[in-house]
Amino acid sequence: MVGNRARAAIIRSQRITGLTPEVIAELVAEVGPLWHERHQTGLASRPRRRAVGAGAKHKLVFVDRLLATLVSLRHGVTHDVLACWFGVDRSTITRAIGEVRPLLAERGCTVAPGLRLRTLAEVIGHLGADGQTGIFDGTEARMRRPAAGRKDREKFISGKNSRTR
Repeated sequence: MVGNRARAAIIRSQRITGLTPEVIAELVAEVGPLWHERHQTGLASRPRRRAVGAGAKHKLVFVDRLLATLVSLRHGVTHDVLACWFGVDRSTITRAIGEVRPLLAERGCTVAPGLRLRTLAEVIGHLGADGQTGIFDGTEARMRRPAAGRKDREKFISGKNSRTR
């Protein structure tokens, strides 16, 4: 599990989550009660074999679940890496992201599957069609160089990415 110091470091570092600590606090205050309500509803929806409060305890508190989801959405990190980082099993991360992501989507924070916008004009066109607001991540991402012989091959390579030997 992530300790309090590590959690605070994750929250303070905007490079990790892409959000300020204030925005994360707003998300916790807004989405946390919804998650807790859904969790309690799920527990009450089936007959119980044990008393309320018995059984395994959560290894990830809601804040950790939210942070794991935000890091996954921002960086595309595998669930195995997040599991190592948060000190839990991969299935716990998968379940946590599966629970938190729909709550973020209800709030309006979505990533459309299969949607790939390559130019700024495509982004503006997509957002303008629905009247949505977008959050842009300007982090440089390394890309494989296009195949030899492809026209415009040199346009894809940044001077920052060249490797000198």
